[in-house]
Amino acid sequence: MAAVVSGRAVLRAATKDDLVAMMGWFPDCQSCRIWGGPDFRYPFSEQSFQEDSRFEVVPSYVYVTDRTLIGFGQYYRRARRCHVSRLAVSPTLRGNGWGSQLLSALIDLGSAALRVDQCSLFVSADNQPAARLYKRLGFEEAPYPGPEPAIHNVLYLIAGSRHVRSRTSCVPDALGLPGA
Repeated sequence: MAAVVSGRAVLRAATKDDLVAMMGWFPDCQSCRIWGGPDFRYPFSEQSFQEDSRFEVVPSYVYVTDRTLIGFGQYYRRARRCHVSRLAVSPTLRGNGWGSQLLSALIDLGSAALRVDQCSLFVSADNQPAARLYKRLGFEEAPYPGPEPAIHNVLYLIAGSRHVRSRTSCVPDALGLPGA
């Protein structure tokens, strides 16, 4: 059963309190590494979680209502694209369309701020729900960019920013919110 969310969802800058609230979303090493990458420390402390998320270095945002932390994500420039990273939706809200809304909002913001029209992201090959979502939104697998070696078991996906936006569906009315 999905949690009920009240109020209109907005994207805003993440705070340290948001990160503390998110720590419960990653109850084991595997979920933490799938989200944070192979170098993300587990078990983590508040300090290591903040450091490893690079939240004070990389533009970091949360998707929230007046009462509910829905999701988290970041963006930065990578290979002349808006690279979206560390996307996460609260475990109690997954499967309800929030991931596509969060991704679309981050791509809109990041593409405008970076003045690019392409976006990219990494996804663990083991994270099939996320990989299906990204491909449904128009992302396609591409060769790993850059001189460093590819990350084992991680896919690099790219898409046109407008293409992703045009495929983003509305959040179901059952949660009390219209799509953004």
